[in-house]
Amino acid sequence: MKSKQKTFYFIGIGGVGMSALARLCVLEGHDVYGYDKVQSTVTTDLTEQGIEITYQETLTALPPAVLNPTTQIIYTAAIPASHEQLNYFINKGYSVKKRAVFLADWCAGKPTIAVAGTHGKTTTMAFLTHIFSHTHQSFTALMGGFFQNNNSNLYRTGDDFVLVEADEYDRSFLHLHPTLAAVTSLDPDHLDIYETGEEFKAAFDIFSRQVKQRLIVAQGIPLAGLTYGIEVKADYQIINIERLEEGYRFDLKTPHNTYTDLKLNQLGAHNLSNMLCAVALADQAAIPMPSILDSLSSFPGVYRRMNRFKWNGKLLFDDYAHHPSEIQSVLETLKSFYPSESCGVVFQPHLFSRTRDFYPQFLAILSKFDEVLLLEIYPARETPMEGISSDQLLNDLDHPAKKLISKQELPQAIKAGHSTVFALLGAGDIGVEIQKLKSETEEV
Repeated sequence: MKSKQKTFYFIGIGGVGMSALARLCVLEGHDVYGYDKVQSTVTTDLTEQGIEITYQETLTALPPAVLNPTTQIIYTAAIPASHEQLNYFINKGYSVKKRAVFLADWCAGKPTIAVAGTHGKTTTMAFLTHIFSHTHQSFTALMGGFFQNNNSNLYRTGDDFVLVEADEYDRSFLHLHPTLAAVTSLDPDHLDIYETGEEFKAAFDIFSRQVKQRLIVAQGIPLAGLTYGIEVKADYQIINIERLEEGYRFDLKTPHNTYTDLKLNQLGAHNLSNMLCAVALADQAAIPMPSILDSLSSFPGVYRRMNRFKWNGKLLFDDYAHHPSEIQSVLETLKSFYPSESCGVVFQPHLFSRTRDFYPQFLAILSKFDEVLLLEIYPARETPMEGISSDQLLNDLDHPAKKLISKQELPQAIKAGHSTVFALLGAGDIGVEIQKLKSETEEV
């Protein structure tokens, strides 16, 4: 039975989590409006779906239909408390919910599979969505990213399962009580919210106890559940790995069987791990394992996750990595597949607080590249912090080949660089600049 038509106003609608929910509301027949600070490919696509979006936070910019007292207001945690429209709706007594609460309310009562963890959520979720799609399940997936060459982060064929990312930022995932869940990694992050690594890990412990049926955890994470890992003893294991030009050949052991001579068309041991996590979740959801494994060969890859392309004779890798551990995974992949090449990095730090909290770790991992090009820190929701800047990071970086560049200088800096392989990393607007480079791409 179709729910009664409602009106929703999404504040921060261009965010990846918000846009998926906005698409879902449109699909369910509701009237959807939104605000975002800047226009993007995501907001342009939402507008084409019929969603009216304003880019001004003044009250006069609000569409008249939104001013109905029955309108439900959804906002992302990244919106500042000073936001004029948000404060108006709160003061006027509208129904106002954070994105995480709205998502949890929508999931309540539905069989839900959630993917949590500091790293790997989006790629694991993409693998899981692909498996469910390939095996013709009835499901709704709200992805935290996009498949390559696909501009939708919502996939819906039915409601037998709901697939979601369980975001630890602002303790959002503690609103969820999933049927099945996975924790991919437990490296402390978002210390502007949690203050200490112990607090961060304690939140994951709470989340793990909210899982109703089964938890899957990467081997070594101190949470009770079925384990998975690469070349380690675990309930789900990948063994006998052979590196191929385009990915890997390997064997897979589950609690019940061993499957041999499998292939994955993605680079990086971390992507093997993400794939394995998704396979374990799908297995626990009772999808036949042969069908699960059959889906792997057609996995399309994830936007800004180890995307490889040639540009002006250089091999470039576009990746969302913004935490030291993620940068380490990218470097290990490049050194593994291109051991004789000089590997440089273009890095746009994301958030002043993250740069501050992991300052020594950023210095350590960046120093391992053969060449370092730094962009200014992308502030996102933050204001500058004294003593924390890309200029200071560059100054403290012990490296003979380092340079601070502007976004406008990016193409020339890569061209002039001595490295033959470059990793282009960051979670900010570096992705926009990379898309410009990709428009001039050559076939790999």
